[in-house]
Amino acid sequence: MLLEVGRLCVKKFGRDAGDRAVITKVEKNGMVMVMTASRPKERKCNSAHLEFLNEVIDMKDMEHVKKTLGVKEKKVHPKDEPKTTKAAKKA
Repeated sequence: MLLEVGRLCVKKFGRDAGDRAVITKVEKNGMVMVMTASRPKERKCNSAHLEFLNEVIDMKDMEHVKKTLGVKEKKVHPKDEPKTTKAAKKA
């Protein structure tokens, strides 16, 4: 079955066109929830806008999902790190 959770596909239309995606949830009327590398948040997508690949991955291991999609971890900028106070340094 092509519409199944964990199925890898390529988006054909929209902002994410050409990106690899993974189906995270199957909904009614041919709609699915997908996660792509450029936008790792789940998005609703019409299944007609997807080209299905012959690969299914386990959705329980999110590290493997992100690695498969090519999602890169955001680096923390030194200015964005939490500041420590003098009292916290003494303790």
